[in-house]
Amino acid sequence: MPNKMLIDASHPEETRVVVVRGNRIEEFDFESQDKKQLKGNIYLARVTRVEPSLQAAFVEYGGNRHGFLAFSEIHPDYYQIPVADRQALLRAEAQEAEDEDDEDGDGDDRQNRDRGRRGRRRGGKSRDRGEHKRDAGAADSDDSVDSSDSGSSDSGSNDSSSNDSRSNEGGEHGKDAVAQNVNASEKVDTPSAPSEHGEDVANHSEASGDETSRDETGHAETGHAETGHDETGPSEGGPNSIAASIESDVISEAVPQADAAGEATSTDNDRGMLEEVQSSHPDDHEVESVGAEDALEEARNRRKPVRRQYKIQEVIKRRQILLVQVVKEERGNKGAALTTYLSLAGRYSVLMPNTARGGGISRKITNAQDRKRLKEVVADLEVPQGMGVILRTAGESRTKAEIKRDYEYLMRLWENVRNLTLQSTAPALVYEEGSLIKRSVRDLYNKDIDEILVSGEEGYREAKDFMRMLMPSHAKVVQPFRDTTPIFVRNGIEAQLDRMLQPQVTLKSGGYIIINQTEALVAIDVNSGRSTKEHSIEDTALHTNLEAAEEVARQLRLRDLAGLIVIDFIDMEENRNNRSVEKRLKDHLKNDRARIQVGRISHFGLMEMSRQRIRASVLESTMKPCPHCGGTGHVRSDSSVALMVVRAIEEFLLKDSRSHITVRTPAATALYVLNHKRGTLVELENRFGLTITVEADDTVGAQHYAIFRGALAEKPEGFVEVRTLPAYVEPEEPADEIVIEEEEDEVVA
Repeated sequence: MPNKMLIDASHPEETRVVVVRGNRIEEFDFESQDKKQLKGNIYLARVTRVEPSLQAAFVEYGGNRHGFLAFSEIHPDYYQIPVADRQALLRAEAQEAEDEDDEDGDGDDRQNRDRGRRGRRRGGKSRDRGEHKRDAGAADSDDSVDSSDSGSSDSGSNDSSSNDSRSNEGGEHGKDAVAQNVNASEKVDTPSAPSEHGEDVANHSEASGDETSRDETGHAETGHAETGHDETGPSEGGPNSIAASIESDVISEAVPQADAAGEATSTDNDRGMLEEVQSSHPDDHEVESVGAEDALEEARNRRKPVRRQYKIQEVIKRRQILLVQVVKEERGNKGAALTTYLSLAGRYSVLMPNTARGGGISRKITNAQDRKRLKEVVADLEVPQGMGVILRTAGESRTKAEIKRDYEYLMRLWENVRNLTLQSTAPALVYEEGSLIKRSVRDLYNKDIDEILVSGEEGYREAKDFMRMLMPSHAKVVQPFRDTTPIFVRNGIEAQLDRMLQPQVTLKSGGYIIINQTEALVAIDVNSGRSTKEHSIEDTALHTNLEAAEEVARQLRLRDLAGLIVIDFIDMEENRNNRSVEKRLKDHLKNDRARIQVGRISHFGLMEMSRQRIRASVLESTMKPCPHCGGTGHVRSDSSVALMVVRAIEEFLLKDSRSHITVRTPAATALYVLNHKRGTLVELENRFGLTITVEADDTVGAQHYAIFRGALAEKPEGFVEVRTLPAYVEPEEPADEIVIEEEEDEVVA
């Protein structure tokens, strides 16, 4: 059956897009009118607070909450430093960019050498593993901050007073810096480098140079402190710049995290036996990066940390004006993550207006002839000084005319942004990322899709016009859907979308997987279920795990599950089977638009991975917490609630027992109290000299009960309220029952 993109825009409140291969959904995205996407929008913003402890600034840009701007995401043009120092800084960055461009030409050879080293390491030779580790340390040391660099240690109080005293100056300088930025001045601007992977802490080891990081776990919301020792990115995407992240556009070679050679050891103690399990496989602790097909991830992540001794409180001031772009959506109590390194994504290229790179090629394009041809195309584009452009993987087989038309469209778009910026007053929106229909045509449409069917006349006109402007030769692919049957019902899509909200996903073999989303992580459990076709337990486990690996990769895309993900595969005895499952999962994750880091299956059958958050998950966007259980999925039993009500009554009366009381609680709880706890209620009435009335009321909700005061209680004369219960006295045993046994003398023979 043909591959199709189906767009349901029949209702103005919500637009849905699916890519169907056969009868199976491969991609799904939706946008609600109530909650528009912020990611990719460009705002003229004002700094409201500089936080030295986070090395970040909070920015008012027009959203629901103030945005989070890490120091590493601030362009040097905005630094309030002497002009000579800024020029020196920009020259140093430009030189690093030129050096990196020279190294990029040898990228394929370097990958081959790395692949060879990894093959030798897997051979089990410790000498080769040691050499590879030293090589990795040397390579990573180029990307790490020089530990000899140090910044000044001004206190937070001094920073705040300095900010107040120079706030007006900051505002004036901010306007000048924005004007310089939007006019694409003659400076050669190469951004300072964030941490490689995003929003968690990137720890640099001086001994080995190894670097580990996790994407999208959201554990710490800290700024990017560039003090020469640690680099810290903000939670929910601080240093993940949309203007420079194409580095992850290639499946990187595995980075060794630690030597895992060892044997299982056991320790006996008085409490039992503790067994420490260590893997004997040399690659069990490796992490590989896959995915990163999203349009705004096509900008190259090549910014290296510039060796400087600045801190954010020294160069950025309150009320300073900045031109920022949203790189991470608002989520929960966290504001949006921002960057000043801008990027505009087209169909075949990504324009970076204030990043000084003449041109580059996506590293997913590995064919040497294609890369050489595309470099010649980029050279003919005549990119202005101080700007950069990256050719995306979609432009690999396109002609020079098509690429040039796409580039000229982005230049016109930037000119509009520039003009609107100069006419606006912060905070203001100066560029809005395209609608879901435009983004889908730009990012999801490819040569494998035979037709695009659009339901809804306005949506059809929008898709048709955008396709004519972007790819005129493909405009005939966009067709209207005018059947009386809804487009998703006709193609069997609604039933599949409904199943996406269920935690259980059934596999063809009879097995199933369970997906549980929590605040800390996403847990996925694989079960064999009714899968009994194989001849042995090992074969059954392998077949089920392979099938589950494919389905897990698909469900991650459809549900947009992000953060830390732990998959509990069925235990297998043979390591080669574990490797097969790992390979199957990674192969199906290659086309994911999000950046993904994948570990290996551990001794316990667990695989850890992290996935970048592209948008809010389907569950978060379409569901709300249950008013009865608060989202936990469990409610207290009737007996437990009844005891809680009785205890609450007693506590209430101990505080104030002057009035009769009425207790309202759900019917089931009221029946339990009246049937099983009536004696307790009578004791409380006699103890406090009042009447307790229990009424059934199912509207009390999750609080389970409500206590109301009534009329004043008329207590009888001589009534003494018992505030405390009498102390328990153990009764004495009668003296006549005490029998003293006389010891008999032992007779020695």
